[in-house]
Order: sequence, then C-alpha cells, then structure tokens
Amino acid sequence: MPDAVSLAVVYPDLLGTYGDGGNATILAQRLRWRGIPAEVVEVKAGETVPATCDAYVLGGGEDAPQTLAADQLIADGVLAAAVDRGATVLAICAGLQVVGRSFLAPDGRSRPGVGLLDCTTGRTAVKRAVGELVVEPGPDLNLPVLSGYENHAGLTTLGPTARPLGRVLTGIGNGNGDGTEGVVCGKVLGTYLHGPALARNPALADLVLGWIVGPLEPLDDSEAEGLREERLRAVRAASHEGGRKRWRLGR
Repeated sequence: MPDAVSLAVVYPDLLGTYGDGGNATILAQRLRWRGIPAEVVEVKAGETVPATCDAYVLGGGEDAPQTLAADQLIADGVLAAAVDRGATVLAICAGLQVVGRSFLAPDGRSRPGVGLLDCTTGRTAVKRAVGELVVEPGPDLNLPVLSGYENHAGLTTLGPTARPLGRVLTGIGNGNGDGTEGVVCGKVLGTYLHGPALARNPALADLVLGWIVGPLEPLDDSEAEGLREERLRAVRAASHEGGRKRWRLGR
C-alpha cells in the first residue's frame, strides 16, 4: 500500500474560529473515496509543524491569535521550507493574511507574515465584510462559481507574482476595490471563503488535491453540488430583490 497523503491542520486552537479545519477532513475523505490513503494531523500552538506533510490547512481566527500563529510559523520556518519543496497550502481568512507578506497586528501596526503569498493586508475603512460571498473563479482554474461566507475587516492587495482566485459576484472579498477575491501563488491558495469552503465547493477541493497527487478520477458530487446550487440560488434571489445585476450559476 502506498504511503498515506499527510494533511496538517496548523494551529486549530489559534486559527479555528470558523471550523475551517474541516477542509482537511474533506480533502482526506475525497482521497479515501478514490482508494488513496490519507491522514489528518492536528498541530497545536507550541508544537512543531511537521516538515514532511503533503499539504497544510490554516483557518480563520481573531487578531491576537493570528499574530501569535504568524510569530510561531516565522520562527520555526517549517511551513516556508515545506512550500519550497513542493507542499500545498490552503489558507482561509486570517490564515490567508498570516501566510501573506504582511498584515495588521491588534495594535494597528503592520507586521510580517510568512511570505508564501505575494499580498499585503491592511484594514478596510468601510464596513466589515459579513455575509454570503460568491466568486467567479479565473477561467484558467476551470472551476464553477464558488459559494461561501465571509466575516473579516481585511483589505488585501495582491503583488505582481500573485493572481486572484476569482472575481466577486456577491460580497466583498479582498476588499481593495478591484473586485477580486483570494490569492493564488503556485500551490498556495488563500481565500476569505468559509463554509468550510471545500464542503460547499467540491471542485475547489479537487483542484487542491490535484496539486498534491495529480489527476483524479471524478466522484459523484451530486449531493454537494445540490447544496452549492441551493445556496447560490438563495443569494441570487436576494440580489434580485435588491435590484442588483443578474448573474449565472454555471461553470
């Protein structure tokens, strides 16, 4: 039997406010359904991040725990080294900010991030982004419209080596005024989509898995797709009631 694909949930006690660690569970199960062994390893704050995992999952969190997580990840250097050797990272909300180049600490000062994503995060001067988030992914990703929810006050600006995950159809996303959501650099993906994101969007899960193990056999995702489309229909109906422009649900 081949070695199991190893998926690390990084600091769920610091970056686990919204249950985003469930993304690792989803990745592991989708591998097992395809006959590929997988294991999920939780790494608590203060513990050493394993250097040999195939993928690392970071979730959302509050300002002070986010800063502590960044301090620990920068100090041990393991996550950056893992990406250098080809590991995949999925970072949600505060996790996105932590693995970027910089973000704001609770005292309002800019502090360094891990530097895996070419982006910087400040704080929006307008209202906090709270509610449903719908994203049309970039055409090169070959993904359907993505559904999730957001809860953040971040303003994330992409650098020249980064590209957005997609374009905001409903919600705020990166909040920098250009209508983008998320950040992608190589096999590191950051997004403000909670849900958990991969439970709502199985095609996004398989994009991440493809970076880890290569081409995948398709699964019957009719139940998950039904949930995704139900949420998209609800958001579209609310948008229409508010007089906003129509948008399609398809790929």
